[in-house]
Amino acid sequence: MRFAAFPLVLILLPVQAAPGEARKATAFERAVVQEMSDARVQPKAYAKHLRELRPYFEGTLWNRPGRVPLRTEEGVAALDEAIAFLESTRPVGPLRFNEGLALAARLHAQDIGPRGSLEHTGSDGSRLSGRLNRLGRWQGLVAENISTGEEDARQVVIQLLIDDGVASRGHRKNLFNPDLHQAGAGAAPHREYRTVTVIDYADGFVAGR
Repeated sequence: MRFAAFPLVLILLPVQAAPGEARKATAFERAVVQEMSDARVQPKAYAKHLRELRPYFEGTLWNRPGRVPLRTEEGVAALDEAIAFLESTRPVGPLRFNEGLALAARLHAQDIGPRGSLEHTGSDGSRLSGRLNRLGRWQGLVAENISTGEEDARQVVIQLLIDDGVASRGHRKNLFNPDLHQAGAGAAPHREYRTVTVIDYADGFVAGR
């Protein structure tokens, strides 16, 4: 499915940074992290949500109920691969919601949305590690996923799991990476795709005071 979701993974050293302030995460942003955690903890059970989508595919066209049909790249093959993955993979630990990571994700979504961008690089040239450094202290592995066009938390996660058109399945790998233990999601309007959701992951993150 031509979802325009983009993975990023970095392994860098932690740096103390200046604090940041913003509103608390919305119910939707928290729900995205909870859905990802559910998929990680019970992948076989989560596969049923994807199996329910099979009848709506006609070749590469996904006739989503109540929505505009979506032309995908791989059709039902990518869906079937995601189902097989979920049914065969071992569970990994849950993701803990982190307000600091949610803030970092939201600020990036607010940056790229008005510009119609889907890049991991900010308008000021910043990378994920630099944006996290501004807000607090992180350790170990960090990663970032970007999803577009979905306003329902489960659909965001399904999009990342199917990963249509992404040969590396990088979004799915980020989601199931056992070295990533915390996550935060941030959503904002997007000029081209209506809405964009950025998800930042880390082994650990402590927001600055």
